Amino acid sequence: MALISKDKIFIKKGPDSIAKAAAKDAARAAKEAAKAEDAGKPKPGVADYIAGEAEQFVRNLAPYLPQELVGGSIPHMPGTEEEAVWNAASQATGTERVHYVFTVDEGRIWYLACPSAALASNPDSWCPLAAALPGNSEYWDRETVYLYEQEGVASALRWDPETARMQVFLGAARTLLPRIQSMDANFVTINAEVAKTVPWRNRQLKTEKLSRAAAMAILYAGLAVCFVTLIVLLSQYFITNFVKRDLASVKTQTEKLSTDLMFNALNALQSDTIKHMVRIQELLDHLGKIDGTLVKYDVSKGATTWEALVPQSFSNCSGTPLNACQILPGLEPDGRVRIKGTK
Repeated sequence: MALISKDKIFIKKGPDSIAKAAAKDAARAAKEAAKAEDAGKPKPGVADYIAGEAEQFVRNLAPYLPQELVGGSIPHMPGTEEEAVWNAASQATGTERVHYVFTVDEGRIWYLACPSAALASNPDSWCPLAAALPGNSEYWDRETVYLYEQEGVASALRWDPETARMQVFLGAARTLLPRIQSMDANFVTINAEVAKTVPWRNRQLKTEKLSRAAAMAILYAGLAVCFVTLIVLLSQYFITNFVKRDLASVKTQTEKLSTDLMFNALNALQSDTIKHMVRIQELLDHLGKIDGTLVKYDVSKGATTWEALVPQSFSNCSGTPLNACQILPGLEPDGRVRIKGTK
């Protein structure tokens, strides 16, 4: 309902409008809370999607405090965090089958670990004490003692002020809590419902998951190659069988090329080499009788030119195989004359 005056317009909401607005605000708040809660849960990784296990990935982990929890710190060497934590946790627990979590802060790796057998009854769980490791959601500083209690069992995480070593206490709540609370320090109780979930890690399980992901990747790659090959074969089949063939023009061109080839071969066979060899022999025979020498015989573009040296007494070319040759003026160095013919 709207109230209109000369200068302003006032809108008065009824009970229905107020209820709708309140419902909308409640829905928005619930949506934001669900989004914040979902952001704190673990998400499947790339290997889970490749291996086809994303749907089976457990995101809602239950808080659980293992009975054989150990913790400590080791020097940080970039690129070897997983190997270093697994080795330290294996030595601390006495077995290679361990679950562990860790963070990196100020050049050191801070970790918590427990034997995998300790999680036999709680496989889909996480340790709330891990949220107090440096860099995680519940961590404040190293002067604070972090407490967590579950089903009569209490645990505490603190840093020794003298040695700066991380210490993990675990035991019955009725005996452990009074002892911890007697220390001169600040205390923070970890709320598992608010803390960001820190899932356990397991080296063997991770290796097996990567193996399954690699096998699935190879399978998908093989299927993709087969699919592409099948498409190529089908396309070639359709091209071969459905493309229109114009063989008439191909046949005409082939016949023309064959005719040209035969014509060229015939011209190559019709050579006048033998004719010129006979002519050269004829000239040599006649010049030998008159003490002459053939010095040049040239055939260029069908025209024949020859030259010879004869004695000075030679004066007439007619009526001889020399066929009306021409006597060139001058004498050669040997005293003979040069004659030239074109037949």
